[in-house]
Amino acid sequence: MEYNYPKFTPEMKKTHTILIPNMAITQFRLLEYALRYDGYKCEILGNCGSAVAQLGLKYVHNDTCYPALLVIGQFLDALNSGKYDLEHTALLITQTGGGCRASNYIHLLRKALVKAGYPNIPVASLNFSGLEKDSGFQMTLPLARRAIASVFYGDMLCALRNQVAPYENEKGAADKMVDLWVQRLGRVLLAGKGFTSREMKHTFPLIAKDFKSIPVTRVPKVKVGVVGEIYVKYSPLGNNDLQKFLESQDCEVNFPGLMGFVQYCIFNMGEDHVLYGGKLAMKMGTDQLLNWLDSVERSMLKAEADAGFYAPGPFKELVEKPEGIISLGAKMGEGWLLTAEMIELVQGGYGNIVCAQPFGCLPNHIVGKGMVNKIRAMYPGANITPIDYDPSATRVNQENRIKLMLAVAKERLNAPAEAKPLTAEEIAGGAPSLSHV
Repeated sequence: MEYNYPKFTPEMKKTHTILIPNMAITQFRLLEYALRYDGYKCEILGNCGSAVAQLGLKYVHNDTCYPALLVIGQFLDALNSGKYDLEHTALLITQTGGGCRASNYIHLLRKALVKAGYPNIPVASLNFSGLEKDSGFQMTLPLARRAIASVFYGDMLCALRNQVAPYENEKGAADKMVDLWVQRLGRVLLAGKGFTSREMKHTFPLIAKDFKSIPVTRVPKVKVGVVGEIYVKYSPLGNNDLQKFLESQDCEVNFPGLMGFVQYCIFNMGEDHVLYGGKLAMKMGTDQLLNWLDSVERSMLKAEADAGFYAPGPFKELVEKPEGIISLGAKMGEGWLLTAEMIELVQGGYGNIVCAQPFGCLPNHIVGKGMVNKIRAMYPGANITPIDYDPSATRVNQENRIKLMLAVAKERLNAPAEAKPLTAEEIAGGAPSLSHV
């Protein structure tokens, strides 16, 4: 018998607080302002720790995708906290569509809510695929434009912060600048401004100028790129505070922007027409949208480069990176994008790469771990370590594997030389040989 789950209705927009699981922290802080302008009262959750994962395990079996387990655990932990009026609380979760199990998270969450004693908590869906046709939460065009602006601004703030923080003369100056701009942009978004392409293109150089003004002392540091499954890559809860750990090891960290994933999802909708046929209007619509995003993205990257910061290539160039390595038809999970991001990082000087993946995520293991040997063969200096994240994986083991990678990176930094031939162990995808440490 089908369970009649409580629905998020348009009327709840005025009465309910919507809880949102955290992922990309800075981008989601700005997204909260975009939702508030549209009339939604929402809160980005910040509860982390092992208790969250254990709570998720209690209501979701261990075979479930790790991000689902964490998100559901985070929701239930928040509801158990006593901070919220349960009669006027709703949950928001994204659905990607396609072959990823993430599309089923919403059903797992509803089942877990019933088991945990919260059968009346409505769950809203954020998706562009019409998966929840009866949801009162609607992604309107104005909200979508403000959400896109939030992602662009968040990506830029993160990119510049990560290039300044390891070298800043005053500890915490880059983080203070991020907070300042989040508040400033939040006020702009709440005023119904700041989301047009003209406004974004005007703002990007101002952000870059402020970060350039932070006093720094540039010294050689190990540069580490982070790729992987979208949630585990960005979420401190999902990757055991990977960024904080890498920075504690005196590294400069580079996370490819969240907008890349947004463009990847849009591109794939058009690519379906190329591969399988269907409505030409879909292909024309996605091309037009990508052209608009490309125009904004190039302005952002130019502002970064003009201020003296590293700026990767735009998405349209990223699409060309996997040619001859993996097909653009490989679009389950992060698909070809994961491989493309690794190549982009290596070419940009971030040849030490952590590939963060949920254990058991088959698509990401194929397009991530499965591509490592090919990328190493093409770029012998590439120092790539896949790291699995799941409830049974210990933090100390994950960090020890990363330390081995960093040992190789520091040796190369201190004594630059031609890349050594790969050992059999490295080719097999294992830890670096002790002779390199």
